[in-house]
Amino acid sequence: MSASDTPMHALGGKAPEPTSMRAPRLNVEQASYAYSTKSQFAPTFTLTAISFQARECELVAILGPNASGKSTLLRLISGTIAPLTGRVELDGEETSRLDVRARAQRIAVVHQESSAVYPALAGDFVLQGRHPYGRSLRFASKEDIEIAHHALAQVGADHLAGRIIGELSGGEKQRIILARALAQQPRLILLDEPTLHLDIGAQVELLEQLRQLALENHYAVVVVTHELALAAEFADQVVLLHRGKCLRVGTPAVVYQQELLEQVFAAPLDVEAGPAGRPRVNLRARRGEGAI
Repeated sequence: MSASDTPMHALGGKAPEPTSMRAPRLNVEQASYAYSTKSQFAPTFTLTAISFQARECELVAILGPNASGKSTLLRLISGTIAPLTGRVELDGEETSRLDVRARAQRIAVVHQESSAVYPALAGDFVLQGRHPYGRSLRFASKEDIEIAHHALAQVGADHLAGRIIGELSGGEKQRIILARALAQQPRLILLDEPTLHLDIGAQVELLEQLRQLALENHYAVVVVTHELALAAEFADQVVLLHRGKCLRVGTPAVVYQQELLEQVFAAPLDVEAGPAGRPRVNLRARRGEGAI
């Protein structure tokens, strides 16, 4: 056996700790929320109590159809709203109790539409990720510029630094938006439907990047999506929501039960195990219709 084939612990090094053995980075414990137009009226939408954890290096998918509570849960995790009951903690601190700067340093949020308010160069846009670390009206430091350049390199977008954001393709723009999040040097990255306007090739590339970045930088990554196939392929855990309720939490193999998914997504589905043990989901033609 060559040295490259020798287990790390046999060479005197320390073998990587399995993800399941790492301490939770994000802890969501019986967190709930309710929207209401006026306090005396019944809530217009309620997100019932939800519990799950995300460890460093993990990618967790919040999965469900429209109006299931995915974006509300993301806001609870980010700390922009406080839970009605329960708690949401990042490394033991409640996210809603952190001040704005501390939240921005520890949590990066990538929204569906992250557009520049002026025709910014991509490199300058990424540099905005350093704002939580400086004072207002302060010029970027040499360290800030180096960190922004490194973030661009991590997503393979160095060559886009001098391009104007509005002139980029959807996939290129998403890389720049992700690089700005990396420039914050966060502990947790939250993404709201990041693959929404991308073709399938760009979707796969983005999620492969997210998984690799989580491993390299020890982030926890939480992705809101309604894409069944992508969540099954890339997520370590899935949180399945439907009409404000958490129906199941677990690995894709645990969550992807045919009857459950058909109920949630109101569509005839076939679920089977893929070669690597991850589930595969196919839309089944309704009786009397042609194959899809």
